[in-house]
Amino acid sequence: MTEPLNLSSLQPAQARQQRKRVGRGMGSGKGRYAGRGIKGQKSRAGSHKMPAAFEGGQTKLFMRIGKLRGNTSADAMPIGPFRTYTQPVNLRDLDRFDAGAEVTPESLVEAGVIKNTKVDVKILGNGEITKKLTVRVHAISATAREKIEQAGGTVDLLRPPKRKKPVKPTSQQTVAKSKEPAENEAPAESAEEE
Repeated sequence: MTEPLNLSSLQPAQARQQRKRVGRGMGSGKGRYAGRGIKGQKSRAGSHKMPAAFEGGQTKLFMRIGKLRGNTSADAMPIGPFRTYTQPVNLRDLDRFDAGAEVTPESLVEAGVIKNTKVDVKILGNGEITKKLTVRVHAISATAREKIEQAGGTVDLLRPPKRKKPVKPTSQQTVAKSKEPAENEAPAESAEEE
């Protein structure tokens, strides 16, 4: 018959092994250098808490390789959670719609072209289209827009395209422009002769 469990009879299921206390004299077996060897980076405090990609000060691998191209925000380098993504749909996939139909993300889901409407839809120009369609999506390539309009269809964007910020001229460009004579000004010598 087993003893009833009480505070006086509690004991661990397995014997707990005491950790080796380092740096407690030569007789302990882990004295002097405490099992870390002599000098070097791994003998220092905090040396075993380095990030996984750390290469001893050398440029990290993910910084040496080329970055993926595409729609990324500035703070997503090299690859971050802010990478934007669009669901590509080719023109040849729109051939299953009837002439005069309205193509929207919802109708593309019903037709089985895309799985859901969680991601923005972009129409690409691969393939041909002969039917007149009204396309309402988030983005479209120039080739696809041209082919749809040639077939008599129309394109409406659900989200207006972002305007690119004008590039500020560098100091060298501004100096060069200031040195160029104005088009309307005549040379000084010709003005004196007249």
